[in-house]
Amino acid sequence: MEHPSSSPARIAGRPTWLVGRAYARSSGLLAAAFEAHGGGLRGYHYRLLAALDEWGPASQADLGRATGIDRSDVTASLSDLESRGLVERSVDPGHRRRNIVTITPAGLERLEELDRVVDGVQERLLAPLTGPQRRQFTALLLKLVAADDGPPGD
Repeated sequence: MEHPSSSPARIAGRPTWLVGRAYARSSGLLAAAFEAHGGGLRGYHYRLLAALDEWGPASQADLGRATGIDRSDVTASLSDLESRGLVERSVDPGHRRRNIVTITPAGLERLEELDRVVDGVQERLLAPLTGPQRRQFTALLLKLVAADDGPPGD
């Protein structure tokens, strides 16, 4: 049986399939770039550092909710970041069972390095598109992400 394309015709042009393929490509590019230039850090480390830089000190639980990272993964990732001197955790004086996480100066520096890694991935991913197409593509993705997740038909 000969396969002229990588997917059957009935799914090849469907947006859900294409978004999935684009996700797989972007995830692969990000994973490879973090492997090569991330110094052992991964995308979720970057997400946590970016959140701390933008939103300031936060509890571990709030970081997990805000970044969409599972609580156990947040704890392990923050332990890794803390062992590298990129974040500090301290007990919240108002709530002894809660840790407050703060990005360190070394964490800010590393975040800027990771920004360059991620910028390179964006460039590779979007290379086939012109500048206006890139802006339009990003705007359309933002619109899809912001869409209401209500039940089908609503």
